Amino acid sequence: MTRTRQFAAFCAVGTIGFLVDVAILHVLAPWLGWHGGRVLSFLGAATATWALNRAFTFGGQAATALYSAWQQYWRYLLAMLGGALVNYLAYAMTLHWNAASWAPTLGVALGSIAGLAVNFISAQRVAFRSRNVSPP
Repeated sequence: MTRTRQFAAFCAVGTIGFLVDVAILHVLAPWLGWHGGRVLSFLGAATATWALNRAFTFGGQAATALYSAWQQYWRYLLAMLGGALVNYLAYAMTLHWNAASWAPTLGVALGSIAGLAVNFISAQRVAFRSRNVSPP
């Protein structure tokens, strides 16, 4: 798969992750608040996107993967921390500047977009790294 197609697949999976993120956030917010709920919703979305990216976006690399599925999952979560920080910062700033009822959903969307490039590069080079990396 070319990098362009891989990035497009990563974005499609990210859209599903966004929906998972928002759903979990809205379920947890009444108990944990918008900020506490966001931490757990991000973990839920990261788990969903790991499974989908493993199967579809980076699935062709399974034969040459350097790590077991369990190792890959933990490497993926660690690799997503950089994007998670950018993501959470955009989310928190959105909530700070906007008190509308739809602000948390907007914050998740803006955070997802803000962390996209960092997360793609991290996923590709850390979590889903393979022995035979195709040229750019």
